[in-house]
Amino acid sequence: MSEVKPGHVRIRLDLSYDGGGFHGWAKQAGGKRTVQGEIEDALRTVTRTKDTTYELTVAGRTDAGVHARGQVAHVDLPAELWAEHREKLLKRLAGRLSKDVRIWRLSEAPEGFDARFSAIWRRYAYRVTDNPGGVDPLLRNHVLWHDWPLDVDAMNEAARALLGEHDFAAYCKKREGATTIRTLQELSLVRGEDGIISATVRADAFCHNMVRSLIGALLFVGDGHRGPEWPGKVLAAGVRDSAVHVVRPHGLTLEEVGYPADELLAARNKEARNKRTLSRSSGCETC
Repeated sequence: MSEVKPGHVRIRLDLSYDGGGFHGWAKQAGGKRTVQGEIEDALRTVTRTKDTTYELTVAGRTDAGVHARGQVAHVDLPAELWAEHREKLLKRLAGRLSKDVRIWRLSEAPEGFDARFSAIWRRYAYRVTDNPGGVDPLLRNHVLWHDWPLDVDAMNEAARALLGEHDFAAYCKKREGATTIRTLQELSLVRGEDGIISATVRADAFCHNMVRSLIGALLFVGDGHRGPEWPGKVLAAGVRDSAVHVVRPHGLTLEEVGYPADELLAARNKEARNKRTLSRSSGCETC
């Protein structure tokens, strides 16, 4: 478990951002602009601790171009620093941060809370339109245009075979030492009155490129290139299929992160650090 150092307090941050101008969440070498780097720089400035970086831990490390409406992170601050700045810190950060990232709430986290390891699910939305005229210009940075008509019923039929606990190696970019076993709790699509199709994707955790790969497979079903049984067959094969395209990131938004009741946070924190296998349903390695 990630313990809070003596004399420090863990602060939960609830935030959102437009990912179009960022090279993802995580800090990178070479001065690339990232959400983590932007917030840590602002925090260092407004607390006047220019020689100290207080590092953030996040619930879901979004890729370049991916947005977030309900992202959660935590940071451990010296108790004296928090006491000094807590009343005005949120407003000062708003004045310092760029307009494409906002922190909505700063709160002292309950005991056992870890933004990453205490989470029990993450919910994403992917938005796409098959309007032959393209995407509404005001939504172009948040909705994918697919230039084939899409059958939402066929996509939902295909999605049902992907639900549950599986090894999603066929839909993930493999990372050394990381498991690709996940429990996909929800995968459903609805066409709105505006014609935009919104996919809701919820799981205990996601491996790299998983959501965008799943959507890519479902789009192939929706436009008739593959039958509804195909995504399930790809999953069962357990290897990357060249026909599964990783769709563009701008249609993807992290909408919400779920946590258990406060008294269960520490247990979840510990459980989630166990490397997962299909033979045991407890524990998972979160990404």
